[in-house]
Amino acid sequence: MAITSANQLELLQTAEAVAREKMIDPDLVIQAMEESLARAAKSRYGSEMDIRVSIDRKTGRATFTRVRTVVEEEDMENYQAEMTVDQARAYFEPSKDGRAVWLRDGQPIEDFSGGPQVGDIFQEEIPPVDMSRIGAQSAKQVILQKVREAERDRQYEEFKDRIGTIINGVVKREEYGNVIVDVGRGEAILRRNEKIGRESYRPNDRIRAYVKDVRRETRGPQIFLSRTAPEFMAELFKMEVPEIYDGIIEIKAVARDPGSRAKIAVVSHDGSIDPVGACVGMRGSRVQAVVNELQGEKIDIIPWSEDLPTFLVNALQPAEVSKVVLDEDAGRIEVVVPEDQLSLAIGRRGQNVRLASQLTGLDIDILTEAEESARRQKEFEERTKLFMDTLDLDEFFAQLLVSEGFTSLEEVAYVDLDELLVIDGVDEDTARELQARARDYLDEQARKAIEHARELGAEDSLIEFEGLSPQMIEALAKEGIKTLEDFATCADWELAGGWTTVDGERVKDDGILEPFDVSLEEAQNLVMTARVQLGWVDPADLEADEEDAEAEETAEEAGA
Repeated sequence: MAITSANQLELLQTAEAVAREKMIDPDLVIQAMEESLARAAKSRYGSEMDIRVSIDRKTGRATFTRVRTVVEEEDMENYQAEMTVDQARAYFEPSKDGRAVWLRDGQPIEDFSGGPQVGDIFQEEIPPVDMSRIGAQSAKQVILQKVREAERDRQYEEFKDRIGTIINGVVKREEYGNVIVDVGRGEAILRRNEKIGRESYRPNDRIRAYVKDVRRETRGPQIFLSRTAPEFMAELFKMEVPEIYDGIIEIKAVARDPGSRAKIAVVSHDGSIDPVGACVGMRGSRVQAVVNELQGEKIDIIPWSEDLPTFLVNALQPAEVSKVVLDEDAGRIEVVVPEDQLSLAIGRRGQNVRLASQLTGLDIDILTEAEESARRQKEFEERTKLFMDTLDLDEFFAQLLVSEGFTSLEEVAYVDLDELLVIDGVDEDTARELQARARDYLDEQARKAIEHARELGAEDSLIEFEGLSPQMIEALAKEGIKTLEDFATCADWELAGGWTTVDGERVKDDGILEPFDVSLEEAQNLVMTARVQLGWVDPADLEADEEDAEAEETAEEAGA
């Protein structure tokens, strides 16, 4: 099949029709045709030739061109597509019939007096090929492949911008628990673990879901849906509550046990609007619409607060809370509830406290008032005994120290003298004696710790490193960290501890220095200081990283 003047316009019309049907750019179809014709020409003239085809976008005329590039003689690899400078001299002249052209830097050469140069390109028009049946079939396959690729690209570009939104679709089929959904110009998948409870769908059922991810894959764009994502609930509320859509009310956090129960924290930026009431709606109409979509999932709407303890008290509703103790460094919080509120606070199978923990981002320990009282009594007795044994005090005097809030020998040894003088019966001489005893004991413990660390092999480079106490050095030596080089190779979580998720459950990683209340940030600073001292890290690089981080943080704040 040769492309004659009779079917040149038909070529363009075919490209237009295919582009319209697949909703892609007609130029992409023509490019596919050019590539398929070039492939057919190579099968006719030789596969090593560099043959290119250009189809005129107005007339449909196809021009076949052979391209050869001038290279150095030692670099020549393909004599069909390349030629040396000496070989090029035989062709280096203006074309008499306009069927050949020399290019330099992408522009036609006008002055031929200087001779050819490496990099010059010689383009020569060659006769069009007559396609055999096999050639025509091959060209068709190339065109179809290119059209499919263009269609996939269009689908990806369309759906990648819809990540984070809700989409409506029609169920096509269900495969091994996964639901295939027709979403208009493509197919999406709702995986079994992204469905609520035991939801089941039949073909042609209408479905609404959250676009969780869109990935570009070989078989085409893969659109992943979810009905269990917390964001799905947030988007549903945005659709039902105009104040959220307008930005007057903001959803700060969502925690879900899909199909069973959920908690959503909201705050109003307009003092005259109650965020909880607005989300509930008249006679519960707004929240009920969301509940119906989520298969009857119970939803607790909670007022958000910047004060974490207050927020947590709200999050544990409907349980009543007596007291909250927050440890911000450890990211943990203790909640004390009356005995009769314990089961309500924990919830069925721990659901209530688990959702409250997800909502606040804190690990929550729930104690009854009796358990908290017993724990406080135990701590009181342990601290009393510590002061009795180490400072050689009688029980009454030790209890006085604990009652005044002293929890450790370090506090007694290095606190301002005036804080000891407020204790009944303590004069200046007694206070000085208390501090002297505490310091002597601490110095002796430090000496023993260093001696033990040396026995374990700890070297001076580690012992003299500023920022580590003798007890810390002893703990490091017990774990085989004996030099500053050893310490500099540690990860921050190895020192401060942390949490790892294993099979969906959080597992505690104990840190070597965790008993000494070393935070993750402090561990990072210690390790980085060691690396700087050893010359592993340039301080200038650290300053540059800090400046970049500050600039990025400023930009994020400005964007917010």
